[in-house]
Amino acid sequence: MDLSIIILNYKSLGLVKNCLRAVKDLNLSLAYEVIVVDNNSQDNSVAYLKEHYFDIKLVESGKNLGFSGGNNLGIRQAQGDFILILNPDILVLSKAIENMLDFMKSHSEAGMLGPKLINPDGSLQYSCSRWPDWRLPFYRRSFLGKTKNALAWIDNYLMRDWNHEANSQVDWLYGACLMVRRQAMAEVGLLDERYFMYMEDLDWCRRFWEKGWQVWYLAKAEVIHYHHRESAEGFGFSGVFKKSSRTHLISWLKYFLKFYGQDLPDKKKATQGGSL
Repeated sequence: MDLSIIILNYKSLGLVKNCLRAVKDLNLSLAYEVIVVDNNSQDNSVAYLKEHYFDIKLVESGKNLGFSGGNNLGIRQAQGDFILILNPDILVLSKAIENMLDFMKSHSEAGMLGPKLINPDGSLQYSCSRWPDWRLPFYRRSFLGKTKNALAWIDNYLMRDWNHEANSQVDWLYGACLMVRRQAMAEVGLLDERYFMYMEDLDWCRRFWEKGWQVWYLAKAEVIHYHHRESAEGFGFSGVFKKSSRTHLISWLKYFLKFYGQDLPDKKKATQGGSL
């Protein structure tokens, strides 16, 4: 089988239905499966999907495993040579999946690939970044982020100086839509389930690079992302009390402690694919 598409649902049935419809409308000319993981939504999602979608593999988590745990549950059920992690708030546009798959098949050193994310109004959504450092939570979660130096740092971090119309290797990709090579994943491992939400994509990309697998941004593959960055809302003291902000800060701390004192991956060595 060429491809396994994994969609993680948590109380987002309407988005899942739209996502499934968009995938079906592509009429993909390849062997693929769709796996929907319900992350213990405790609503009518499971019953509805069982009644109306006979061509998907429905997996019930039994409890909310978070982004990493829920997607890993789907990955373990997947049969495809390539895995596509697809957030339910993604609408895949024409040829995006084929373009991603063709690129992966023709670039054996590529372990992970992400498309260009665009907003519903057609504007660019920044979906790849440079490696962060200790300043990230302070500049993104406090009043310090409004200073001149912080704004310049954030612009560089988000790669706003970079041509997003060109295909290129990148440090890391946001996890809303990721295609992963099974062979690479067998060496790198699954998503780290110590992150309930946030930073798991950064962690995964870093581990791909460490194992000698390249991470790519593919501009000619476009998807619409109906995105609302709850974790990035607001500055100041009040932000600490938002659940999403707390979760993001906790995940950042886990990431920082996990890789503290380690050198960043040497991307120049990731040219052959597989272990360095």
